This record gives sequence, structure tokens and C-alpha cells, in this order.
Amino acid sequence: MHAQQLRSVVTIEQRGSGYDEAGQPSTTWSTFATVRGDVRHLSGTETIKADAVASVVKASVRVRWLEGIKAGMRLTVSGSVYEIRAVLPDIAGRRFVDIACETTNGY
Repeated sequence: MHAQQLRSVVTIEQRGSGYDEAGQPSTTWSTFATVRGDVRHLSGTETIKADAVASVVKASVRVRWLEGIKAGMRLTVSGSVYEIRAVLPDIAGRRFVDIACETTNGY
């Protein structure tokens, strides 16, 4: 993996729990790691969700080897938030991790 392939700054976040100002439970996100990665958009579709049109974009993000990334986390690239669906590590070489993710944007 060459450094010039890792063009994007990727922030990987993990879910936490906390309370809002009213004392109600709420979901919080904390930074797990900030790394450089290669983002590739694989496909895009439009769907109807809650009577509104939403676009679904599937992407693959390759980062250098990093342990602890799990499905259920999320990542942010250039202001877009992607939900991590699967983690595919290079187990034999331990050089990289491919992250399968998707984002849904309504308009």
C-alpha cells in the first residue's frame, strides 16, 4: 500500500452512551482513530424511506492495519458520515483493513 493512495482523512468513531440536558439517555460518538484512507464509492441507489426519497451510497474504505474496528461503528470522510457494515482485515499480511460502509442522505 503506497502513501499516495491514502488521499482522504478518515475519522473512525465508536458509539457511547450519555445523558442530554434533560437527563434523558442519548447516544454519543467518540473518536476511535483518525487515519488516512482510500475511499471508493461502489454504488448508489434511491429508495423511499418514511415517505421521502433517500439516496443510499455504498463505499469501501481501505486504511492501514488497525485493530479494534467493528461493525456498528461509523466513520466520517469530508463531512459525510458512513455506517460501518463489515470489516475485512488482511489477516495474512496485516497491511490493511477494508471497511464496507454506507451512508443514507435524504433530500
